[in-house]
Amino acid sequence: MASSTHGSTARAILYAFVANAGIALAKSWAAWLTGSGSMLAEAIHSYADAGNQVLLFLGLRQSTRPPDSEHPLGYGKLTYFWSFIVALLLFSMGGLFSIYEGIHKLQHPEALSRVWVAQWVLVFAMVLEAFSLFGCLREIRNVRAGRSFRDWLKHTRNSELIVVLGEDIAALLGLILAFAFVSMASLTNNTIYDAFGSISIGVVLIIVSIFVATRVRSLLVGRSADPLIQEAIENIIRQEPDIEKVFNTITMQFGPDTMLAAKIKMRSGLDIDAAVDSINALERRLKDEIPNLQWCFIEPDVVD
Repeated sequence: MASSTHGSTARAILYAFVANAGIALAKSWAAWLTGSGSMLAEAIHSYADAGNQVLLFLGLRQSTRPPDSEHPLGYGKLTYFWSFIVALLLFSMGGLFSIYEGIHKLQHPEALSRVWVAQWVLVFAMVLEAFSLFGCLREIRNVRAGRSFRDWLKHTRNSELIVVLGEDIAALLGLILAFAFVSMASLTNNTIYDAFGSISIGVVLIIVSIFVATRVRSLLVGRSADPLIQEAIENIIRQEPDIEKVFNTITMQFGPDTMLAAKIKMRSGLDIDAAVDSINALERRLKDEIPNLQWCFIEPDVVD
């Protein structure tokens, strides 16, 4: 499960990087030719997104480093750190710069030229971004285990897919806004629409970045495993014949990996050796049936 999730995430990041890199170059050329603030805002947005994919991939690779004496539970949370950095960059380099550029164009309007170039580039970018979004949604479908998209979005602990999804949606909305406002500026011969387009794109990016940062923040602080994983763990423990009662279970998510701590009451009359064998067998079963369960600590007790 963990390797499958890693593969799906890496592919989604690759789709987004290829799309954003190509789009950024095309938008830069169009912004230079037309003098459009909306196009310049979109170009900066795409460069930022391409850089963000590199950071996400870096976090994905670093999270697979094995545990050591300084980090006994591994480096899984590095994925959350880099995802949070991406959210900050999306807010600053994307959102705030776009709003600044729009305000600058309001104060110092410049006539647009060759608007048709910008329009064709935006249509080209929409197609590439749609492919990136489709690829991300396909990878999400591979990992959401039959759940509805809304349920997956609410409970997923995969920060990279959340970031890529947010970026793709923001990019498509930004492209639509840029096309609409550039077209209105051309039809009315009024550059104020181009400036409003840049500001609108910035607002969209800031909203998406706040959403992403909020989701990743909860993972950085420390969040339990996906409810489906928790339910599967508790079902396996309750099926063990030597366990009389489950007092409580605590799970913690570390990137793709999960840690479990459980307090249980063993069957009365069980000697210490039999209890140890039973707990060891339970831990092996848990790790066999839940592949991304990397750490398992079972504590027998008589009271909670």
